[in-house]
Amino acid sequence: MSVEYWLTLAGNIPLEDVAKLAVPDATESTTPSGERMLSADLNEECGYVVDIISGSQGYYQAENDGGTLWRWDPETYVEVSFYMRKDTLTAKGKPNMLRAVARVLAGFTEDASLTLNGDWLMLTRFDGKLHKHNMDGWYDKEYDSILPQ
Repeated sequence: MSVEYWLTLAGNIPLEDVAKLAVPDATESTTPSGERMLSADLNEECGYVVDIISGSQGYYQAENDGGTLWRWDPETYVEVSFYMRKDTLTAKGKPNMLRAVARVLAGFTEDASLTLNGDWLMLTRFDGKLHKHNMDGWYDKEYDSILPQ
């Protein structure tokens, strides 16, 4: 079983620009529905597999702090999906994923969100302000040196 993190950026951003920051060695392929996708298997080096896709008429919802439902409908978006095995999650996968997320957030100013398994909201950035959510469930003090404040 795997754990999925989705970093979503609002806007019509070229996939290659996101890949330069998230996973420079990504290769091009297509999704099962025929859409363009950039991917890389970084299980050995980073503890995850990553896919980068773009879309329109997005719909995201996740549990926010205190159990409330958060919803976001970006008109256009780029999604960076990180898939991790549970055995690599803590030691390798999550810290490396958060480094990639930090690089992408530093490289773009668009509104953004990071969700866990499509169910829990972890980060949002709207109007340039980064907010961490549900910190009891995923955040560790060591991530202060990785993520922007």
